[in-house]
Amino acid sequence: MIIGGLEKLSILDYPDHLAAIIFTQGCNFRCHFCYNPMLVLPRKGEDEKNIKEKGFSELSTKNLFLFLRERFGRLDGVVITGGEPTLHPDLPEFIKKIKKIGYDVKLDTNGTNPDMLNQLIKEKLIDYIAMDLKAPKEKYEATVNVSVNYKNLEKSVKMIIKSGLPHEFRTTVVPGLLDKNDFTKMGEMIKGAQNWFLQVFKSDTDLVDSTYKGKKAYSRKQMQEFVELGRAAAGVCKLRDY
Repeated sequence: MIIGGLEKLSILDYPDHLAAIIFTQGCNFRCHFCYNPMLVLPRKGEDEKNIKEKGFSELSTKNLFLFLRERFGRLDGVVITGGEPTLHPDLPEFIKKIKKIGYDVKLDTNGTNPDMLNQLIKEKLIDYIAMDLKAPKEKYEATVNVSVNYKNLEKSVKMIIKSGLPHEFRTTVVPGLLDKNDFTKMGEMIKGAQNWFLQVFKSDTDLVDSTYKGKKAYSRKQMQEFVELGRAAAGVCKLRDY
C-alpha cells in the first residue's frame, strides 16, 4: 500500500463516526477539479511539500498502524480514500489489519474496479461505501480526462446499491463540465441509492488542471435547483456544502 498521507481526525467524512482518513497515492482518473494533485500524480519534492502544507502527515505503514492502535477508542472509524484505493492489489489485506484493531471502515472509490469492490463486499471488509459519480455517460471522459470503461462503473453502482451496506454517491458540480440537464440522467443511473450528495466545487487550492483554479462555482440557489432535479430522478439527493 502506498500511503500519501493521513488526516488524524475528521468529524465530517464518515457519517456518525470520529474517523482518521488514510490517503492512498495514485489514481486512474485525471479530473480537472481534483484538489489532491499530489496524490493523483505524486512527484518528489514539490508534492511532498504540498502534502505537508495541506496538513497531511506522511507515515510508514508501520507507524500508521501504531497510530491506529493508540487512537482506538477515541476514534471509531477509518476512511480509505485517494487517489483511488482500489488500484492497490494489497487493499484487502491492508483493510483486514485495520478491521482486526476494531475499526469500522469507509471506502471512497471512483467505481472503476468492480472486481475489487466485489471482493471487499463479499469478505465484509467495508462498512460504508462512497462512490464518486462524475457525470452522465456522454460527459464522463471529458470530465475525468481519460478513457473510461462505463460498464465497470455501472457494475459498481448496481453492486453498491444491492450490497445492503450504508452508502452514498457524490458529484462535484463544476460549471462548464455539468449543467442542469445532467442531473436527471445521473439520477436515473443511481435510482434506489440511499444518498446522493451534490458537492460545491472548490477552486481556492491547487487542482489537477490549474486552469480551473479560481473558477467560480455555481451559486447556492443554482445548486439547490440541481438537487431538486436529482431528487426527482433518484428519490434521494442532498446538497453538501463544506
